[in-house]
Amino acid sequence: MNDQNRMARRYHWSSNEIEDFVCEPHKAICCDSSSQVINLVAGDSGQARDTITEISHMQPRLILKDLKMIKKHQETKYNMPKRHYINLGDVEMRRLEKIFISTYEQKPKDFEKLISLPGMGPKTVRSLAMISELIYGEKYSIKDPVRFSFAHGGKDGIPYPVDRETYDLSIDILHRALKESKIGRADKINAIRRLSGFYE
Repeated sequence: MNDQNRMARRYHWSSNEIEDFVCEPHKAICCDSSSQVINLVAGDSGQARDTITEISHMQPRLILKDLKMIKKHQETKYNMPKRHYINLGDVEMRRLEKIFISTYEQKPKDFEKLISLPGMGPKTVRSLAMISELIYGEKYSIKDPVRFSFAHGGKDGIPYPVDRETYDLSIDILHRALKESKIGRADKINAIRRLSGFYE
């Protein structure tokens, strides 16, 4: 959930086919909009994932030094492209330092282990991604995978207008599947009621 624009994403995973939890793990991503993102699970972000993991093994003072250098350049006339901007003003350096002490001591063997560590949230990962690209030259993907997961088009016409006929057919198929399912009567009625809302 994005707290700023109140938009949510739903990630669909299929554990029967998944081979790697940090490289293209999703089957589909549902959302009404796409945006520029730091996509570290993209196939072409592999080198960035490795570099980020290696950076996390460094002494915390060196990582924080790199972050402060990036912040300094963001605040000067050397304006960076939008993809290189992270609001470091809302990042608590003391909190980051504690996390980097943990990564320095534990030295996670790979990216999956790294992001599984307590305290390793989005801001910390974004900070490491920024260092990976700007200091060490390992680019990460900014392609939003959500743009490839629209089954019926987007309400705003992106990536293409909604195909109403296919949309209605899909709802009808789901409606019939619900009627024939073995779930309880109350659950079935509630599910059909929610599904019927899409016809409006």
